[in-house]
Amino acid sequence: MNRRAFVTGLGALLAAPLAAGAEQAGNVWRIGYLRFGLKPADRSSLASDPLLQGLRDLGYVEGRNLIFEIRYAEGRTDRFSGLAAELVVKSHEISRT
Repeated sequence: MNRRAFVTGLGALLAAPLAAGAEQAGNVWRIGYLRFGLKPADRSSLASDPLLQGLRDLGYVEGRNLIFEIRYAEGRTDRFSGLAAELVVKSHEISRT
């Protein structure tokens, strides 16, 4: 699977539940976000990220009704499966609380 197909599929996967729940007040959505690049020194550098900007345009605000669990592959596609598994484990831990 090429990177573009993966990112497009991931975006579609994330967008569907968000669109369905956008009208519900009080929900805090937690999104696992896998990024190909390096972890930035400052999280504010993500301000121009198209996914985050699109979510802001829809009224989502990180820390208020949206929480991102971001993992960075550091340019290595072989890390995606392990990082995805880490996010799944995290989501199970959260759902038990």
